[in-house]
Amino acid sequence: MDKITTDLLVIGAGSGGLSVAAGAVQMGARVVLLEGGEMGGDCLNYGCVPSKALIASGKAAHAQSHASAYGIADVEPRVDYAAAKDHVADVIAQIAPVDSQERFEGLGVRVIREFGRFVSETEVQAGAHVISARRIVIATGSSPLVPPIPGLDTVPYETNETLFKLRERPEHLLIIGGGPIGMEMAQAHRRLGCAVTVIEGMKALGKDDPETAGIVLDQLRAEGIEIAEDAMAAEIRGEAGAIEVEVKDGRVFKGSHLLMAVGRTPNTERLDLDKAGIETTKAGIKVDAGLKTTNPKVYAIGDVAGGLQFTHVAGYHASVLIRSALFGLPAKTTTAHIPWATYTDPELAQVGLTEAQARDEHGAKLEVIRFDFHHNDRLIAERKARGLIKAMVVKGRPVGVSIAGHQAGELANLWSLVIANKLKMKHVAAMVSPYPTVGEINKRVAGAYFSPRLFDNQVVKRVVRLVQRWVP
Repeated sequence: MDKITTDLLVIGAGSGGLSVAAGAVQMGARVVLLEGGEMGGDCLNYGCVPSKALIASGKAAHAQSHASAYGIADVEPRVDYAAAKDHVADVIAQIAPVDSQERFEGLGVRVIREFGRFVSETEVQAGAHVISARRIVIATGSSPLVPPIPGLDTVPYETNETLFKLRERPEHLLIIGGGPIGMEMAQAHRRLGCAVTVIEGMKALGKDDPETAGIVLDQLRAEGIEIAEDAMAAEIRGEAGAIEVEVKDGRVFKGSHLLMAVGRTPNTERLDLDKAGIETTKAGIKVDAGLKTTNPKVYAIGDVAGGLQFTHVAGYHASVLIRSALFGLPAKTTTAHIPWATYTDPELAQVGLTEAQARDEHGAKLEVIRFDFHHNDRLIAERKARGLIKAMVVKGRPVGVSIAGHQAGELANLWSLVIANKLKMKHVAAMVSPYPTVGEINKRVAGAYFSPRLFDNQVVKRVVRLVQRWVP
């Protein structure tokens, strides 16, 4: 058995694990990285990257069939589904070198391509290696949740881990799950020529603000996607090409292919966490605000830590952890400024509290400031002026922003900066945006906040009249 001693052991080479490994080794720490699957993890191989590539294919097809508004003749797109998947594979291949074993070994990380399991509180075995480390980081991510629906084990189905390898275009794709993954793949496949039905046990996009989510859902329905809500799957039956999903109220939905998109489950089963004294919850590994587990030598970051499951959250966790584990400085995570986006068309984004959450937390102190996208000149020019932004403001300070519309995810960047740094609406109002840009929307929200304070304020008007009368 090969015994290795190191400063930092990272288990998992997804977004969070790679960020920790790269940062730590470049700051002088000895780092060992374990990965039994694919370098880059879920995001590169099965999640963010391939899904956005397929969405781009769908947008290209949609643009061809909806060009008449710009003075260009509509044409029926000739979709080659297999070629679209080639595009997906090429995008992954272009990004893969950044996450590759060769790159990290070049940085000085020792990469071992084996899964790891704890054998003691400070030791992990990976294949023929036993690694002893001063600090250990668990960054094993999550996997598609496949619920025990009767009959599911008898029919073929896809998850995000298999969907992007599918080469034959589904005639009618059934999607169980109306969250971000389900809705993104629903629209992409509809635009690539598939009939699509989304089956959601509660409300589609139910974690987002209902008003902004409604704008997105209306567009998806307008494109021909059937969205069945309050439709809890009770039984699945059939065979490849002819699958039926029956829901609890008796409705039956028929299709050729089935995609399971009901959520994620943390990857902890291989780790033997009990041997390291590490506790778990239903959501994942139990951690404190500093990302420490119940074993003070071990941290958990990203999806496996049971919080918000986004690639950028894993990266944020990595930055917090490096401060704590490498420098011994106090560092805590917060979710107040964490954005998320659903990359449908139009996009849906959220930073901080939704309106309902803000009302519960702040009550009468809350002001909700709204600005409709149809007042933005750039979006009018591009015929994408349907959308809404809402800022939840308490004593001049934004506590949450909900956005639905073109480039909502891009617009969310500014609000994460504002909330993270505890800035106020006056700071957003002081910004100057180039004209005409979509980004002007953010400044216009600040304008909508201050307008009634200036233009409907009698004191302001009296002061202005006095100044005009007496100041030469």
